[in-house]
Amino acid sequence: KLFSAVKNIIRARPISLPLYHLSMQHSSSGKTMINGFKESNERLEYLGDAILGAVVADYLFKKYPYKNEGFLTEIRSRIVSRVSLNDLAIKIGLGEMIQFDGTRRQSSSFKSMHGDAMEAFVGAVYLDRGYKFCKGFIINELIHTYLDIDNIIAVNTNYKSQLIEWAQQSNKKIDFHIDSERGDNHNKQFKIELLLDEESIAFGTGYSKKKAEQDAARRAC
Repeated sequence: KLFSAVKNIIRARPISLPLYHLSMQHSSSGKTMINGFKESNERLEYLGDAILGAVVADYLFKKYPYKNEGFLTEIRSRIVSRVSLNDLAIKIGLGEMIQFDGTRRQSSSFKSMHGDAMEAFVGAVYLDRGYKFCKGFIINELIHTYLDIDNIIAVNTNYKSQLIEWAQQSNKKIDFHIDSERGDNHNKQFKIELLLDEESIAFGTGYSKKKAEQDAARRAC
C-alpha cells in the first residue's frame, strides 16, 4: 500500500521503501532504540527542509531574473512556510500516511505535523532517487501542480513584515514584547504585546515567539 502511494506521488517506483516509511513516522510514535535514539522523521525533515529551500531558491532565481534579493527571499519564505507545506502535504495525500500517537494531540508539534512530514518526504525522495530527480519532483509535481505562484506573490500573509514596512514609511516605532509564557518546554504558548510608539495596540498568542508576533501583527493590521 505504501509502495503504491509513494509511486503515485513521485510518478516513479520507490527504490528504498523504508526511507518513505520513516518519513511518515511522527516523533509521537517513534521507537526508542537501544542507544537511546528515538527513531522518527525529524532527521529526514531537517534534510528535506534544506533541499526544498535550495530548489525553490534556484527556481525563483531563474524564473524572476530581474527581481531583487528581498523579493526572492520573501516569496521563497511564503512557499516553504509551515502553513503552505501543511496544505501541500494534505493535497498530495500524506495526511493519510502519517503515523502518530493520537492520544497526544494536545502537543504543539501536531500543529506542524503535516508540513514536517512534507519536508521529511522530500528528504526521503532525495536519498532514494538523488538530487536531480528530487528537484524535478519538487518543481513539476509540487510547484507546477499545486502552487499558484502569481497568487502567492499577490497575497501577503506576512503581517509582521507589512506592519514593519508601514511603520518605516510612517515614521512609527514598532516593538514586540513577551507578555507571558504558559506550559512546559515541549508545549509552551507565548503571549506577545505589540507596541506602536510605546502604546499597546494588540496582543497575539502562539506556540512560538514568531507565531505569536505574527498573530499580534495580524490583529494590529
